[in-house]
Amino acid sequence: MTAAPILPERHEWTVDDLGDLPKDLPYELINGRLIVPSPTAVHQDLCVRLLLALEVNCPPEYLVSIDLSMRVDRRNEPRPDVVVIRRKHADRSPVPVEDALLAVEVVSPTSTFRDMYDKAKLYAHAGVRSYWVVDPLQERITLTEYALGAVREYDQLTHAEDLFVTERPWKVSVDLPALTARRTDLLAAEEE
Repeated sequence: MTAAPILPERHEWTVDDLGDLPKDLPYELINGRLIVPSPTAVHQDLCVRLLLALEVNCPPEYLVSIDLSMRVDRRNEPRPDVVVIRRKHADRSPVPVEDALLAVEVVSPTSTFRDMYDKAKLYAHAGVRSYWVVDPLQERITLTEYALGAVREYDQLTHAEDLFVTERPWKVSVDLPALTARRTDLLAAEEE
């Protein structure tokens, strides 16, 4: 058995530094900070459910993916939990952020501020047209939808905890009470 790799110590990271990392390490680079996420099964299950909802009416020129790196700039290479990109980038990583139609982040206890503020600013500045923040930490799962405004900032369009329906990036509906019930069932099984 080989020893776990030791990551180089850096005060600030750039995309050029990412080549020094093990290739199989999932990471994000947000404002020069290296983040190595470790999502729970409940988090990942929710991401899959959102992917499936987005795939229902997905036009053939687009692709819905989970946990895909997007190159933004020298200090930023985020990995949205769910992202809609042009299909022509299906064999590429990282993908160019300018071809992302939607980025979705599912909040976790260690990512709340980053998902709601840091990434929102980052994606808006990069021109991602739509941004969803899904919060499973509340009693009822909520989804907040943002659209890119004129000054590269997001305007909140919807905050839902029931049936969420939108036309961005195409007609999508997400049954949030069903997701809340599924989360409850998954967590109840954990207690058995």
